[in-house]
Amino acid sequence: MAGRGTIKASANFKAEEDAGTLYKAMKGLGTDEDSILQLLTSRSNAQRQLIKASYKTLHGKDLIADLKGELGGKFETLIVALMTPPLAYDVEALRNAIKGAGTDETVLVEILASRTCQQIKDIVAAYRQEYDDSLEEDIAGDTSGHFKRLLVILLQASRQQGVQSNTIEADAQALFKAGESKFGTDEQAFVTILGNRSAEHLRKVFDAYMKLAGYEMEESIKRETSGNLESLLLAVVRCARSVPAYFAETLYYSMKGAGTDDNTLIRVMATRSEVDMMDIRAHYRRLFAGSLHTAIKGDTSGDYRKALLLLCAGDDE
Repeated sequence: MAGRGTIKASANFKAEEDAGTLYKAMKGLGTDEDSILQLLTSRSNAQRQLIKASYKTLHGKDLIADLKGELGGKFETLIVALMTPPLAYDVEALRNAIKGAGTDETVLVEILASRTCQQIKDIVAAYRQEYDDSLEEDIAGDTSGHFKRLLVILLQASRQQGVQSNTIEADAQALFKAGESKFGTDEQAFVTILGNRSAEHLRKVFDAYMKLAGYEMEESIKRETSGNLESLLLAVVRCARSVPAYFAETLYYSMKGAGTDDNTLIRVMATRSEVDMMDIRAHYRRLFAGSLHTAIKGDTSGDYRKALLLLCAGDDE
């Protein structure tokens, strides 16, 4: 995946100079939002952390606190997201999803279905360090049923490696028996198989399942389950097929219809800009016959729009 992001490290990078530029942009009356967004969207996250450190050394002030004081609304949320290290960002997003009023299941689904096993292990460890709490206990205390069980399995981050050729057929059969071929659904079979097999293995299982059932896996999940469990199973299946395609779809639905789900839009654009945004754009174009650039342009405005378009970094119309 390396090199599939739209945001790259800047070649002639000087943290002190950048810190000075940002300080100037916020000093005195009015704020130069344009300088801020141009600079921060043309540096990698690692470079932004060095700018933050340099800013404190040079000016004795916290860059994030200053940015929050000068900016507002969705633009501020996006810039703060860009200034947060990816691991810390995921940890904080999960904490807010379970500790706020009610539970934000979308965040739990998106992060736990799309991150690699190593990333999930890092998240669990960082969560423990940051909050002195167990992420698994916090999530288990806030969710229930098979939805909870699958989240807990994903948190173990112990998927089998590679393809187990001898169990492909058996897994497909088990999924078919658990759903389409019986009255009612054995959710546990879905949870166990989809939660524990590798992405490569699952793609082969989905092919075998299609031959057996005459339906795509996603179709069966929609018919056999509902609510949060359905959302999570679908996310796991889509991420097994293609993580960038999953995020293309997530972005599409964040902007479809009346109103925009800005939290999701910000989260995906900030977290994937350095990872696989080029692939997300390509899948978006293929799946929705329009460009991500055009969608963002039509759904957002002001400095917020400018910054998002720089993260998108190109139009595929």
